[in-house]
Amino acid sequence: MEIISEAFNDTAKTVPLLLAIYIGIELFEYRFGGAVIARVRKAGSWGPLAGALAGIFPQCGFSVIATALYTQKLVTIGTLLAVYLSTSDEALPILLSRPDKAAIVLPLVAVKFFIALIFGYAIDLVFRKTNRKTLQHIHNFEQGIDDLSHRHETALEMPACCGHSANSASTKFTVAEIFIHPLTHTLKIFIFIFLASIAISFSVERIGEEAIAGVLAANGALGPFLAALIGLIPNCAASVAITELFMQGMITYGAAVAGLCASGGLGLLVLAKEEKNKKNVAMVVGLLFGISVFAGLLIQYFTV
Repeated sequence: MEIISEAFNDTAKTVPLLLAIYIGIELFEYRFGGAVIARVRKAGSWGPLAGALAGIFPQCGFSVIATALYTQKLVTIGTLLAVYLSTSDEALPILLSRPDKAAIVLPLVAVKFFIALIFGYAIDLVFRKTNRKTLQHIHNFEQGIDDLSHRHETALEMPACCGHSANSASTKFTVAEIFIHPLTHTLKIFIFIFLASIAISFSVERIGEEAIAGVLAANGALGPFLAALIGLIPNCAASVAITELFMQGMITYGAAVAGLCASGGLGLLVLAKEEKNKKNVAMVVGLLFGISVFAGLLIQYFTV
């Protein structure tokens, strides 16, 4: 009961700031979401840069939109991976809600941005032959000579978290929407953080902090691998768990980066559902996992 009470009190302290952050995100999405989506779609060969910049914004809707655009051949594979690698899902709002951890945010954003940028362009270079068709398709779409059988607009109407529309440009601005979705999302994240805190505290109580630290030190190379596996879970609970583990000192910075780079959120679920070529789905997921683990191991090597 002491563990539960302490976890509840610690988590409850973050709720007001979390709610304020999510309301701010909602307002930004309504004001600039459509423009960001349009920039990513029109970026063409500059897609990885646009995708890496868009992914910085802590909103799972962008990974959903990027995935929908990819399945409709409106962005390159490098652009899609840049969005996935750059986005941190719920990590940034959680870190910002803890004043003692807020200093971590800018370095984390910068590291993930450069990982997304470098590997996004590297992947596009590898797949340059395939991308030629995609870039031609993007050009045709922008010129209004695209195949009428394509369902681009329908694909963009994908639900993101809490049933919220990922395409904010198509949603009418209302005061209720601005507050209801952030409130619902805050409560959802509160529950995830609360449960993660209980699980971590219970593990420390039962096993011991020194014993856990010893296991992690002895198996350091496994940290980024396991964290990236958790990150692949298409739910915001994955990024919550990785962030909490990092803040509690249970995983290294390299492992946290690996896990958060792999956290494509609901975008991965949309990819599996909408992409007809399942081999392509496996390839994208495999690349995301491999890049995340490699980046995490590299960072861990130079920081431990």
